[in-house]
Amino acid sequence: MSFISRYLALHYSNFVNALTRITEQPLGNLMTIVVIGIALALPAGLRVMVNNLSVMSESWDTAADFTIYLEMTVDEKSANELARSIEQRSDVSSAILIDRVEALVEFQNYSGFGEALETLEENPLPHALIISPTGGPNSDLSELAMALEAMETTALVQLDTAWVERLRSILELVLRVVDIVTVLLGFGVIVVIGNTIRLEINNRQDEIEGIKLVGGSNGYVRRPFLYSGFWYGFGGGIIAVFTIWGALGLVSSSATSLAQLYDSDYRLIGLSIKETLVLLGTGALLGWSGAAIATVRHLRDVDPE
Repeated sequence: MSFISRYLALHYSNFVNALTRITEQPLGNLMTIVVIGIALALPAGLRVMVNNLSVMSESWDTAADFTIYLEMTVDEKSANELARSIEQRSDVSSAILIDRVEALVEFQNYSGFGEALETLEENPLPHALIISPTGGPNSDLSELAMALEAMETTALVQLDTAWVERLRSILELVLRVVDIVTVLLGFGVIVVIGNTIRLEINNRQDEIEGIKLVGGSNGYVRRPFLYSGFWYGFGGGIIAVFTIWGALGLVSSSATSLAQLYDSDYRLIGLSIKETLVLLGTGALLGWSGAAIATVRHLRDVDPE
């Protein structure tokens, strides 16, 4: 058997034996893995939430629409001509005329003041235009609104996209907070796994001393503990994935109902295959790192007499 084959066989043996040792004490080790999983699931779940809100806000193209209320002296024919003229602009996607008669009927139906409005001698509502910018929320809305407000036929331009910008600013802030929480909990995972490996080193001190007495190197002694850390972290990653999917399943119906209230068919987006692999890999890497730090620090204290 070649050197490479023996080397790989030794690693495979340590890899399997590390998992076997963990399963020998299922309850205690499962609790450790669950704690690691929760620590991994919290920042990953927050990032999934932020991603959903970001995707949802990007789909709000109508949030950039604004309304132009025309002067009362503008008749329907002139309003239609004005709508067609505005649609010729390169920065306008569409201009839809809301007839004052239709607007009054709709206002009577939904405002709750139908009987009071019927006592009015004339329609108090003007013609209005719903303007959709070409670039959606990312276009220069203020410049377009100022240009349309300067028209003689314009009485009022109603533009309300500040809440969208505020939401995006909040999402950016939350994302920065999630990054900080991710780093802190990552250190927490390393500490938990490092402490677990330290306890294993103390419990196997006699075995380690025996291996060193017969010439076992520090690398040979360290390898099983590194794979134990790998399995702790990888197992925590699996718990984190199931925790996130379970949480999404619990809130999915409520989120769907909320989206339907806004005439949206949006559905929550969970972890993609890539994100799932990254989460599992991150857990395994943190586990390996925690075990490496613990073994470097504590194996030096285990010397055969």
